[in-house]
Amino acid sequence: MFTVGMLRGKPALEMFMAAVALAVGAIPEGLPAAVTITLAIGVARMARRHAIIRKLPAVEALGSTTVICSDKTGTLTENQMTVSEIFAGGELFEVTGTGYEAPGEIRPAADHGRGAKHRTTSSTNRTNNLALDECLKAGLLCNDSQLGRQNGRMIVQGDPTEAALLVAAKKGGLVDGEIAGTHPRLDVIPFAAEQQYMATLHGIHGRAEKVIYKKGSLERLLDRCTDALSPTGELVPLDKAQVRDSAESMAARGLRVLAFARRHAAKDHHRLAHEHVASDLTFLGLQGMMDPARPEAISAVRRCRNAGIAVKMITGDHALTASAIAKQVGVGPPQQDGSREGHEEVVSGRALEGIPDSDLPRVVASATVFARVAPEQKLRLVKALQARGEIVAMTGDGVNDAPALKQADIGIAMGIAGTDVAKGTADIVLADDNFASIEAAVEEGRSVFDNLTKFIVWTLPTNAGEAIILLVAVFMGVPLPALPLQLLWINLTETFFGLTLAFEPRESGLMNRLPRDPRQPILTFPLFMRSGLVSLLMAAGALGLFLWELPSSTLAEARTVVVNVIVLVEAFYLLNCRSLTQSMFAVGVFSNRWLLAGVTAMLGGQLLFTYAPVINRVFGSAPLSLESWLRILAVAVITYAIVGFEKWIRFHRSSPAPQPVSTAS
Repeated sequence: MFTVGMLRGKPALEMFMAAVALAVGAIPEGLPAAVTITLAIGVARMARRHAIIRKLPAVEALGSTTVICSDKTGTLTENQMTVSEIFAGGELFEVTGTGYEAPGEIRPAADHGRGAKHRTTSSTNRTNNLALDECLKAGLLCNDSQLGRQNGRMIVQGDPTEAALLVAAKKGGLVDGEIAGTHPRLDVIPFAAEQQYMATLHGIHGRAEKVIYKKGSLERLLDRCTDALSPTGELVPLDKAQVRDSAESMAARGLRVLAFARRHAAKDHHRLAHEHVASDLTFLGLQGMMDPARPEAISAVRRCRNAGIAVKMITGDHALTASAIAKQVGVGPPQQDGSREGHEEVVSGRALEGIPDSDLPRVVASATVFARVAPEQKLRLVKALQARGEIVAMTGDGVNDAPALKQADIGIAMGIAGTDVAKGTADIVLADDNFASIEAAVEEGRSVFDNLTKFIVWTLPTNAGEAIILLVAVFMGVPLPALPLQLLWINLTETFFGLTLAFEPRESGLMNRLPRDPRQPILTFPLFMRSGLVSLLMAAGALGLFLWELPSSTLAEARTVVVNVIVLVEAFYLLNCRSLTQSMFAVGVFSNRWLLAGVTAMLGGQLLFTYAPVINRVFGSAPLSLESWLRILAVAVITYAIVGFEKWIRFHRSSPAPQPVSTAS
């Protein structure tokens, strides 16, 4: 621009000012601030919906999520365990009552027809099945949780699963203090995810020998048992097939199953090691716990699938338990036919161990439930999904989950049950450990990205239009249509003006869209063409009115017309940008009061720019006639109408939008 002006014989100072004006007009100085503020507003909105953002870029990444890998317990379920079935001594018992303080009893299951109820009224007449008694005792002693009362209600200190075992023992007539007093704990092997069991060593009041109790997954206990306890307290051969059938039957009904065993130890046994519980155990029984699915999680999973997001469950529970809960919740690939049914192909952690990394992406694409998964296997699952081009959100709460949370595109830690390590690694922390909060965060992420795109689509035509106006004027050899200081005025007002788009409410149908392809540019071809169209309309209107005004007005008045054309076109186009596909009336004229206040303030600022004498002297502006304002308004209205017609042609005249399809194909 400077070179062309000099070649045309323009003064060097004038062309230097023109070049400065071009730089001021073409560069969107407010864009970095607008992006940061829009993301920050998104963070505040997500916090109100229980999703605390630790890393700002995660807000945008949420809008592109294609797969959510979620824990089961506490995230998809209530994490309020209640023992509902017990298998001991070859018999199946049902446990009535739910919650931590509801009354209940233990009685033979109806389908077993074993006779009268299992009595709970007296500790001396507690049971006629000693295997059941020992199974309850094992759950009571091999336990690190406590039940307490606060503000008149029962609360849990520790793991809800262990709390359920305490409640079941209480329903069976066992008193915590009495049993602990007669069986003092001497040593413990704490529960760890990789070993999937816990063991405790106890003394026995009045007896020299000691006893070891062990609880954990059936896979870890059953093969280490050599016999079983009969209802009469005798040791009998262990029927492993019967035990497995009972466990699978419980799991198929959605129960989480724990197995219990014991082993007697010599009187000089004071320390407990893993080799002490590796063999020669006596099988005591199974306890099956119900952890109901969260109603809000069921709705959230359905909305995710409608939004084209695959939901995969990763749990340490038995495969049948995981599958049953998956059916209740409806996890599965994105819906293609509007149905609620999920697809529960289950892969176990043991099966994952035998799958090479090269084949794992194919496996994870078809499976939706991963059971008995070790924490380190989560990392493999994340990498396999990312190898397919998926944008993965992964939940976790333990120390061992940290590598998977770091590898995932969006790491999500549990705020209640999560460790400090998991929270420190994650991008997002859920304040309520609820899957519904993940879905809410995804929705807010999509809304934030929408608003960012709207701001960019709005601000770029303004800067491009200003550049076109100046370039064309120099090539035509006419005076500059706007001074650098006047362009600074426009850029200053447009930054604050455009930020009102950050407060734009979520559009309806936001969670019925497909996830955004992260490889897709922010400005897609239709939006790029729209930006170019608005730039040309703005430049044509401003230059046309500038040339119209020059013969009959002063240069200051003509430049004031140009500034007002740019600002009013900005204002009307801003109303168009409230939705990239719909009209302002479809999203609600008064749904963004910040924007309406911004438009009002902008119009007031332009009146001051045009008529205030002090501002006239500083910025070189001049008062305008009513006829000039009508011509300016006409350019702005025509631009609004043309953009609205372009939206209708592109998005509404054609066939309806396609239904969500799987992104893992």
